[in-house]
Amino acid sequence: MLTTRPSPPAPPHGGARPHKKYLTVSTLGLMTAASIVTSLRGLPMMAKEEMTMFAYIGFSTLLFLVPAGLVAAELGGAFGHRAGGLYVWVGEAFGKPTGFVAIFLTWVQNIVWYPTGLTFAATAAAFAIGRPDLAANNVYVGLFIVVAFCLCTGAALVSTHFASKVTKYGFLLGTVVPGVVLIALCLAWLVTGHAAGWSTATDHAVAVVSHGHSGPRWLPYLTGLSSLSFLAGILLNFAGVESQAVHATELKDAKRGYPVVIMVAAGLSFAIFTLGALAVAGILPYEDIDINTGVFDALTHATTGLVHVGWPVQVLAVLICYGALGGVLAWITGPSRGVLATARDGLLPPFMQKTNKAGVQKNILLVQVVVVAALSSLYLVVDNVSTVFFLISAMAVSLYIIVYMLLYASAVRLRYTQPDLPRAFRIPGGKPGIWLVGGLGFLAVAFAFVLAFVPPAQLPIGSPGLYVGLVAAGAVIFSSAPLILERFKKPSWMPKEAAPEGEGVSADSP
Repeated sequence: MLTTRPSPPAPPHGGARPHKKYLTVSTLGLMTAASIVTSLRGLPMMAKEEMTMFAYIGFSTLLFLVPAGLVAAELGGAFGHRAGGLYVWVGEAFGKPTGFVAIFLTWVQNIVWYPTGLTFAATAAAFAIGRPDLAANNVYVGLFIVVAFCLCTGAALVSTHFASKVTKYGFLLGTVVPGVVLIALCLAWLVTGHAAGWSTATDHAVAVVSHGHSGPRWLPYLTGLSSLSFLAGILLNFAGVESQAVHATELKDAKRGYPVVIMVAAGLSFAIFTLGALAVAGILPYEDIDINTGVFDALTHATTGLVHVGWPVQVLAVLICYGALGGVLAWITGPSRGVLATARDGLLPPFMQKTNKAGVQKNILLVQVVVVAALSSLYLVVDNVSTVFFLISAMAVSLYIIVYMLLYASAVRLRYTQPDLPRAFRIPGGKPGIWLVGGLGFLAVAFAFVLAFVPPAQLPIGSPGLYVGLVAAGAVIFSSAPLILERFKKPSWMPKEAAPEGEGVSADSP
């Protein structure tokens, strides 16, 4: 297994010292990219905006992904020798209770998000077996989520090293390869004289219609906040650049290697999202883009139109399903380990402090299974899969944005409270530089936070009041939970022996 324990002394009688295993920069970079591009599921939502997608992607990249990546690189490089990720970063800036809120919300929003990520995997599985109609079957989707999440949890319990391999190859085979194929099919579609999907749009939201001719709209068509609601969902697609910081201690040279990890992940994510969304918009007519099945519809439309066969879609669907499951696994192993790091400060009940022989946080993962199963029950009682998908996504967005607000604020505060802290990477420009980067990022996520509570004009949400109430209730309940847990913690929650710096609690903990 991968470990962060200090190297043991040389054994007697001249025996060889055990070699410590490390994650490479490329492996952790791919794991981080897999945490951002958990799958290709976000492409149809971006493609639904046609050419205005560039405005949304530009906003998400310049005002969110880049600032978050720079801040995570600075904080990850400074505290790369300590496990805990956001818990350590925010805790150093505002105290351990606030750090606990940050890592707890990161963990909880992932639990809320898991059903949406696995919905895409369920859709891929349906296309893989030649039953695309199952993608709209709420009972099938709900049951698939529960079974798939149990399988992912089982893989995570083996070891971090095993999970990292599954995630790495899942990202390459299930996200990068299908993404490249999708882009190639779009180019072939256009070169062979087929009409570009975006040229057929006549909706005023994405096209400018004049004298019977339509042209693409490049800037969003604003008729109210509801027309921008998809921005919050698109922003969530770019989230996660900091999620694998808890594994920074498993790099051989964390202070130098982690900033490179961030840049690799950010570059890959931008390329896949931009080119992939453009490919979906280029192949499918605007009216045919579905936010749940759009990727598979585009693959089917292109392969049947170009080579007149459909079996390649089933092969690609198998790979995409694997990639989606690998993306979920990347999130299972990250934030939950950050939560485990709070055990040394007595912030977790004894039940949640236990790990297995491989050092994996087994009881925390089991709690996730129970909550995901409960959330998945929504699919069993609500017929419209897309509506449940977007509602759960909005809850996840509202929670995650609170975390990013704390992240940016921590980076700024630490420049004042710990100005001499060694930083392998430092955002240039001194204090004005950190205020510019952190301030832009904070304002961007604050705007997205407001949009998370606005029902989207593009989907049949039903009662706007009920929608806002559910999203608000989720934000309040989950945000309050860590504060209550911290306030009523007991001295008995502290492990008998505090774990070494950078290590979780042992399997023999109470």
